[in-house]
Amino acid sequence: MSDRNGQPGTRVAVVTGGGSGIGRATVLRLLASGYRVVVADVNAETAAATAGLAEAPERVAVAAVDVRDEDAVAAAMATAVDRFGGLSAVVNNAGVGGAFGAITTIESEDWDYTFDVLVRGVFYGVKHGARVMQAQGGGGSIVNVASVAGLTGGLGPVPYSAAKAAVVNFTKAVSIELAADRIRVNAVCPGAISTPLVHHGRPERAEDKLAATQPWPDHGRAEHIASAVAFLAGDESEFVTGEALVVDGGLTAAGPGPAFAERLGNDPRLRGMSGVNYGTTGVPSVVRNREG
Repeated sequence: MSDRNGQPGTRVAVVTGGGSGIGRATVLRLLASGYRVVVADVNAETAAATAGLAEAPERVAVAAVDVRDEDAVAAAMATAVDRFGGLSAVVNNAGVGGAFGAITTIESEDWDYTFDVLVRGVFYGVKHGARVMQAQGGGGSIVNVASVAGLTGGLGPVPYSAAKAAVVNFTKAVSIELAADRIRVNAVCPGAISTPLVHHGRPERAEDKLAATQPWPDHGRAEHIASAVAFLAGDESEFVTGEALVVDGGLTAAGPGPAFAERLGNDPRLRGMSGVNYGTTGVPSVVRNREG
């Protein structure tokens, strides 16, 4: 692949949810590795802030993308081709906490919203990323950000866990189809990671609790996940496809124990609440007190 200036071997990535947290760390990690990157995010303010951190701003483009909108996702892939000459990697990272609460209280529209962002958004990213890669030839890499919550119960709200499980299975299934095109599809499964989605702007209050959730003595950082994503996106993992790489400080190896959610302080069932967490989209979360 070459860019508009004819430079061979140019690596170009689209990162959804690139405005904050794991997405921002991934953008910066890929830029440090020589990629040109399209920062795709529904939150224009945080996307611009990520782009502003780039040491070489000419290697970054920003795209306004709600991953529930198929046309917007396709347009982000087109931006990579138009601005940088091609597409070699797609990182489907955009995510929200989504619906939470006891299963008997969750609203249908909150459940649907969770799956629209976490599953349909990944489907669109794979679909349109693969289309571009097939058209240009030469293969590519797609990395879907799942979660350890998708591997076992008790590590997240039920809708979130179910959606992330769908991402893991989808990753494995679609990797078989795209292997003939030399398009690798893998997932990363983060554990307890200190991001705005988790600490809600108060990292100092969350990080000690996060560190206590796994055997590794340090809390998980977005940069840990970004390094794993960069490995799967790059040539060093050329024989790896259909995998779900767990990056969790030993959390799933040790088992979280029954106090996991209580230690994190994020289980709304303990407080009789339900609602939907819109994450860093800029939309305020909704909390309903079922006992009030």
